[in-house]
Amino acid sequence: MTPPVPSRRKLYRMFSGRWPLAVLVFVFLYAAVMIYQTHKPLPEGLSMEGPIHRVADSDIEFLYDLTYKSAETEETHVEQMIFDRMNRAIEEARQFIVLDMFLYNGFYNAGQSFPPLSRTLTDKLIAQKETHPGLEIIVITDEVNTSYGSHPSPELERLQAAGIRTVWTDVDPLRDSSPLYSAGWRIFMQWFGQEGKGWIPNPMADTAPAMTVRSYAKLLNVKANHRKVLATEQTLIVTSANAHDASFYNSNTGFQVKGGIIGDALVSERAAIDMSGGSQSGFPEFSQTDREAGDIGVRLLTEGRILKQVLLDLAEAGQGDTIWMGMFYLADRQVIRELLQASERGAQIRLILDPNENAFGNEKIGIPNRPVAAELLEKSEGRIQIRWYRTGEEQYHTKLLLIERQDRVVIHNGSANLTKRNLADLNLETNLQVLAPPDSRVAGQVRSYFTRLWGNVDTVYTLDYSAYRDELVGLKRLVYTIQRWLGFTTF
Repeated sequence: MTPPVPSRRKLYRMFSGRWPLAVLVFVFLYAAVMIYQTHKPLPEGLSMEGPIHRVADSDIEFLYDLTYKSAETEETHVEQMIFDRMNRAIEEARQFIVLDMFLYNGFYNAGQSFPPLSRTLTDKLIAQKETHPGLEIIVITDEVNTSYGSHPSPELERLQAAGIRTVWTDVDPLRDSSPLYSAGWRIFMQWFGQEGKGWIPNPMADTAPAMTVRSYAKLLNVKANHRKVLATEQTLIVTSANAHDASFYNSNTGFQVKGGIIGDALVSERAAIDMSGGSQSGFPEFSQTDREAGDIGVRLLTEGRILKQVLLDLAEAGQGDTIWMGMFYLADRQVIRELLQASERGAQIRLILDPNENAFGNEKIGIPNRPVAAELLEKSEGRIQIRWYRTGEEQYHTKLLLIERQDRVVIHNGSANLTKRNLADLNLETNLQVLAPPDSRVAGQVRSYFTRLWGNVDTVYTLDYSAYRDELVGLKRLVYTIQRWLGFTTF
C-alpha cells in the first residue's frame, strides 16, 4: 500500500516551524565565533614587553631612507641606509641570522621599474650560507608573498634550495579584526585551503600571478605578520622597511643596536614560529656575556605592548616638551586622544604625515590621515602643527615618534603604524623604545632628521597642511569612522 503523500500545506507546516529555530541557531553560532575570535587568548609569547637594556651611545644608531625631489630641477634623490646596514650585518654574521620580513617579493605593476631589492637580499643570504655552511639562517615571512597560497614565492624557493630554513607565519591564531567578515570566513571558507589555479587579478601587482577565490577570501580577513626585524649574534636591526621591490623608494626609519636586546628579539621570533606550528630545533640562542653599561636604554616591544608604552610616554608630555611624529598611518583613537591632551597641557606637537595618496601605483583617497589631521587641527584649535611629506610615487612609510623632555628623550620606532590594527594585538609587530639623554648622539640624530624635514633644509621635503586641504574631508571622516567600526580596513 502506497503511503500517503503529505500535501503542500502539511509540508509547509512541518518545516515552517523549524526555520526560526535554524536561523536562531545560525545567528548564535555566528555571534559565538565573532565573540570568541575577537577575545580569545593570544598565543604564548606575543605582546611582549622586554626589559630595558643599557647600551653605550656608540652601540645604537638611527637609520633612515629618504626619497625627495630637488627644489630646483624636480630630480628625484634617494638616500638609503637601512638595507645597506642589513646587508653588512648579514656579511658579518658567523653564528646565526634570523630575518622576519613582511613584504619580501619582487612584484610590481607593468610599466614600473624598481631596483631588485628582494633579489639582492636573497643573493646576500645565499652567499653567506655558502661561505659559512655552519651558519644557521632562518627567514620568517607572511603569506602575502604567495598571495595567500595562490602561487609559490620565487625568493623563498631559492632560499630553501640553498639550505636556508623558511617559515610561513600562520596568523589564524591571532584575534580577528573584521569580526563580521571573519566569522563567515572561519565557518565556511577556511577549511578548503587556498592553493589552486587562480583567476582573480592580483591586487598587489598586475604582473603577480592571479589569485584563487579562497586566497582572496583569506586576504580579506586582513591580518599579517607585519614585522621587519634582522637579528644576528652581533647586532639587531628593527625598521619600518620591507624587502619589496615596489617599496624600494619608500621613506623609512629604523635602529641598529647591539647587546642583550638581541636575545629579546630571538624570544619574540621564537613565539612567532611556535604560533605557526614550526619546529624550534636548531633555533639560535643568545646570551650577553658582558655587563650592560651605558647611558641609553633600549627595550623591545611587540604587538599591544607597543600601544601601552606609547600611551604612557605621551601621557607624561606637557609644558616645555616637544612631540615629533613621522607616520604613514595615524588612526588609533587612544593615541589621538593622548595627543590632544598633551597639547592641552602645553606640549608642542609637530606631525609629519603621509598624505595617503597612493599605494604601489594605485591611487588612494587620503584615509585615514586626512580626516585625522583635520580632527586634530580642529580639536586642538590649531595648536597641533601638521605638515605632509612631499611624496611622489613612493610613500612616507615611517613609523617614528620622538618625545623631547628636559631630562630625556623617548623614541618609538619599528613596524607599527599608530592604528588599531597595528597596536591592538591583531598583527605581529616589533618596535624599539629608546630612552636617551637629550645631548646623546642618537637623540641628536633623530632630532636632526625631524628638523631637516620640518624646516625643508636644502630642499622641499614637507608641505604645509593647506597643500592637501580636502573639501570632502567630512565625507572621508564618515568613511574612516565606518571602516574603523566595522574593521573593513588596513588600519
